[in-house]
Amino acid sequence: MGIDDLINQGKQLFEDNKDKIDDALNSEQAEQVSDQVFDSAADLAKKIAPDQFDPAVDDLRDKADGAIGTEP
Repeated sequence: MGIDDLINQGKQLFEDNKDKIDDALNSEQAEQVSDQVFDSAADLAKKIAPDQFDPAVDDLRDKADGAIGTEP
């Protein structure tokens, strides 16, 4: 089995389960987990980057969080 076969199997698996994946990504549980992960990542980035980048970090965190879970 080659790389192309694996990629095609992955694509087919995604297509076969697209509705289930969408439901999982837009669930309350996904919202809670994503909030924790994104908050931790933003806190780490703020510790490493200069303070002037804090607003940009917050903006990126909010955009990423808007893509997953139940809150827009």
